[in-house]
Amino acid sequence: MRKLTYLIACSIDGFIGDPDGDASYMYPYVVGEYAEYLNAEHPDTNPVHVRRLVGTDGLPNKDYDTIIQGRASYDVALKEGITSPYAHLRQYVASRTLGESPDPDVEIISDDLVGKVRELKAEEGGLGIYLCGGSVIAGELVDEIDEMIIKSYPVVQGSGIPMFGSGFALTEFTLDDVRGFDNGVVVRKYSRKR
Repeated sequence: MRKLTYLIACSIDGFIGDPDGDASYMYPYVVGEYAEYLNAEHPDTNPVHVRRLVGTDGLPNKDYDTIIQGRASYDVALKEGITSPYAHLRQYVASRTLGESPDPDVEIISDDLVGKVRELKAEEGGLGIYLCGGSVIAGELVDEIDEMIIKSYPVVQGSGIPMFGSGFALTEFTLDDVRGFDNGVVVRKYSRKR
């Protein structure tokens, strides 16, 4: 069984973007020791244009071979004219409004997101599945998430888009690892409590 990993960046108070979804305030923190860590430990999570920039393009995938992202996350790339931002992965975009995919390498999941994720998780072999952003889809998939890697940036927003857009339900995870960086970023890794 393959794992679904929600790897997400957020503020100390758990927001993944401002009320309009902008998370660009986090970009200045991706430097030095922390940037080296991301490139070494999570190279698959970089879009193709970043992989080229940091010299990891062409390397075999380390942890993931599939990505699922929400419409808002995908729109960040589309606004830059990039229709296949994670060409090194099988790409799925959860959207009820996008309709037809703008790229043959990107499949739109317009209904039964949970069913599709279960199907992907049941595949034999392969690497893991990277859940990239999307408060709403993270909320829909909370019962399918096997692992969370939370990159907490040293800022408090007060409001914005939460990590999970869902109703109240306690879901327990076990802390596996914590790593702090000189710029104040803390990365925590959790696995679903069984």
